[in-house]
Amino acid sequence: MRKPRDFDAELKSLKDKARDLKARKVQQLGEPVISTGADALNADELAGALIMLVEIKDAGKREVWAKRGAAFFQSRSRRSAPSPDRDGGGAQPQQGRVQPASGGAGTT
Repeated sequence: MRKPRDFDAELKSLKDKARDLKARKVQQLGEPVISTGADALNADELAGALIMLVEIKDAGKREVWAKRGAAFFQSRSRRSAPSPDRDGGGAQPQQGRVQPASGGAGTT
C-alpha cells in the first residue's frame, strides 16, 4: 500500500523555500547598491533614480550602462582576488561585505 502524501508538510517546505528565495533576492539587490556607494543616497533619491532608469527605453543607453556595470564588478573581483603567491585554498571573505548565499553575481 502506498504511503499517503503529507501535503501540509510539502506546502510548508515550499513556503520556506519561497521565503528563502525572496530573502536572497533582496540581499542580491542590495549588494550592488552598497558596492557602488549608492547606499549614501536617501531612499527617495535612490528610488527616483531607479524609476528613471526603468522608464528609459533607449537600448543603446542600457547597453552602455550594462557594459559599465560589468566592468565595475569585474574590476572589483580582480582587486579582491588572492594574489598567486598567497594560499588560494578558497575564497577570502571581504571585511564588511556579506557573501551571496548562491555564490553568484547579482542576477535573478
